[in-house]
Amino acid sequence: MNYTEVGKIKCASTYGKPPWIFKGSALYQLHLVKAEIAKAFIPKDFRLVEAFGYTLGGFFLASYDESPAGVFDELVVIPGIVWNPPTSCAWAARVLVNSDEACDHGRKHVGLPSQVARFTKKITAVQRQPKAKTNGFLNMIGLGTTLYPPKDFADVQVSEMQGPAATDICNIALTTADKWMGPTIKMSLPSYSGHTEYIPNLLKYSCHMECRVRAVKPAKVSGTLYSPKEDNGTVNSTTEVSKDNGQNLCISVMLSRPILALEFNCLKMRVEAPIVVSSSSKRSLKVSN
Repeated sequence: MNYTEVGKIKCASTYGKPPWIFKGSALYQLHLVKAEIAKAFIPKDFRLVEAFGYTLGGFFLASYDESPAGVFDELVVIPGIVWNPPTSCAWAARVLVNSDEACDHGRKHVGLPSQVARFTKKITAVQRQPKAKTNGFLNMIGLGTTLYPPKDFADVQVSEMQGPAATDICNIALTTADKWMGPTIKMSLPSYSGHTEYIPNLLKYSCHMECRVRAVKPAKVSGTLYSPKEDNGTVNSTTEVSKDNGQNLCISVMLSRPILALEFNCLKMRVEAPIVVSSSSKRSLKVSN
């Protein structure tokens, strides 16, 4: 790979120069995903981190109040963890966003498999009843009936858009009750992208996050697998799976067994400019701004 090829990748002017800042909240849910499903998405450059036929995947569901693209929602489907010495990181199989600008930037400038989607949200607040009734004297000394705070149930239906047509990917049922948001932490997550129609090169970038994090009950995910199309399931020798079968495999990832869910509040995420990784010379070159 030469520098001329690298120079073709430029940062979107509407996003401004990196780093790009995103603020909002998110849910990061880890699933046990079958290795055979994850391998359909993983480039040959990487080795899947697996044990007993499974890898660690899941999804990242975010709602951004502030970003270069304004307010938008995002669902990142993660089929598994890849190993590229000396680090390992999650690989994104699909990035669904309800913003044309965010989708275009993800595709053409970060190498993400971004698709425009519709996020339909329904929130229901249910007042929990007290366990028992007590008299006025107990209330006076602080031992009386206490109404529990309402528990919010949120259903998020995510549908991938293809022009006017929509394909339902999944429904995510969330529950929020406690006001305590957990301790503040800082972390940096290396990420790989690329090997897409828009950016065939392999990219690497860093996400620096600061947020308040707490463990929560895993969200319940539901969805329907579609009948597979009659094709060979591949696009070419270097990329993953066909679009139709890719949707089915992404749904399979979402429906896999959850093991841990982390809620990120007061999230501030800084995304650095991607770097083109040259597989031939094992060097990295900065993407032009």
